[in-house]
Amino acid sequence: MTLGTPAGAHPAPATSAPLLEMHGIVKQFPGVRALDGVDLEVRAGEVHCLLGQNGAGKSTLIKVLAGAHQPDEGQILWDGAPVTLGDPQAAMSRGIATIYQELDLVSGLTVADNVFLGRERSRLGITRPAQANRAAAELLARLGHPEIRPTAEVGSLSAASQQMVSMARALSQDARLIVMDEPSAVLDSEEVDHLFQVIRDLTASGVAVVYISHRLEEIRQVGDRITVLKDGRTVATGLPVRDTPTREVITLMTGRTIEYVFPPRGAAVDPQAEPLLEVTDLDLAGEFTGVSFTVRPGEVLGLAGLVGSGRSEILETVYGARKATGGTVRVAGRKLRGGDVAAAVSAGVGLAPEERKSQGLLLGEPIYRNITLSTLGRFARGGFLSGGAEKQAARDQAESLDLRPVDVEREVRTLSGGNQQKVVLARWLLRDCKVLLLDEPTRGVDVGARSEIYALVRALADRGVAVVVVSSEIPEVLGLADRVLVVADGAVVAAAAADELDEHRVLDLVMQGTAHGAAAGQGDAA
Repeated sequence: MTLGTPAGAHPAPATSAPLLEMHGIVKQFPGVRALDGVDLEVRAGEVHCLLGQNGAGKSTLIKVLAGAHQPDEGQILWDGAPVTLGDPQAAMSRGIATIYQELDLVSGLTVADNVFLGRERSRLGITRPAQANRAAAELLARLGHPEIRPTAEVGSLSAASQQMVSMARALSQDARLIVMDEPSAVLDSEEVDHLFQVIRDLTASGVAVVYISHRLEEIRQVGDRITVLKDGRTVATGLPVRDTPTREVITLMTGRTIEYVFPPRGAAVDPQAEPLLEVTDLDLAGEFTGVSFTVRPGEVLGLAGLVGSGRSEILETVYGARKATGGTVRVAGRKLRGGDVAAAVSAGVGLAPEERKSQGLLLGEPIYRNITLSTLGRFARGGFLSGGAEKQAARDQAESLDLRPVDVEREVRTLSGGNQQKVVLARWLLRDCKVLLLDEPTRGVDVGARSEIYALVRALADRGVAVVVVSSEIPEVLGLADRVLVVADGAVVAAAAADELDEHRVLDLVMQGTAHGAAAGQGDAA
């Protein structure tokens, strides 16, 4: 199967002159050659998809393009002329805007302040907030989100709304080239469709888009040409989306043929076994209500639903990061105190959060400390930590998960997304948790690391751990889970064995919401 013809796409003519050319780009960091002679050519009016596994060099390359990193070797041409992008302002002045996966917004400022940060609307040295608010509102309406108030504080917005603010900032710069790094990761299907329409409008007016995504289905929908990086090198560039088989792209990315392969399900879960996790009539005001389910030893339960349906909030409430306004949570029969993370962890509950960088990791700390964070008491000797024992325990976990590189004294911020996720999982493996809550475990993770994480989740279930998985990707939920709860508008609208559902049925349920759920019958999800 080929990647297909992008819906509504209009590839730039092959004869058009490149807007951007990057030749032989090399970037070295201490002990790491992140880019080893990368080439990239982007034409005006095209969507150029940049693909590669985590650690392939994509993030470093776009930071070079954004002026955040300076290349050690190589040349950048803009409109056919050599340029030096010495800092982000130099890139912006050329018309290059970048939307990073980890959004660089200032949480204490308003939406409008973030949209025009560094380019404040002023006259005679006096800022004009009313004008900025109007302009920000127009940009957000163009993106299909008029409900986001320009005067709202960015830190109070959801992750999806913050993504829209970051996109509005890029649009406000009258950019000629916009780099989008995993822009759909926090968007629901309707928002993704609108994003693609915005991209088509941009390219129709001659703007070039460099689009980075691990979701190959998105590449089929929106891309024109592809460049693939592997181990800091360009292994293919300028491949037409419509003529390139999916299998070929995956092979280029990984060096081997691999697909989204889910491990086989283990032995059938004993329906008579005592549940490890029991959630009964759980409420969180304004987020969800009346949620009940059980998870038995060795079972993987999937929560499917749109962004904003309440999925993540359910996990956070079970974990104690949010205090329930009603209902109970029990682990191995023991009732947990609401809003108490320490009590949940002590009872054997672990959480790998959706925003692993801001919520799950200490980015400035070494890998070993991030792994041992929930088990530090185990390494205390006479009031002092035994650094050697701590590092060895972390090293054992890192090796068992094929963490790359296995240098536990390295700062965790230097790892790729997939390896950072492994560090979070290693923490709970070391803790020997009974219940593991996974919120978007493969967000921003390449196809190779996905398969490894799937296998790890199944291995944990086979060891008797009760696993709950939230994912925006319905095929992932159906392929990984034993049972699935469909969540819409803060309620469980359906529960069924995973092999009794398909993607179309789940989408039908989440789109129709609680009204459909009332007809289908919620019942207990046990």
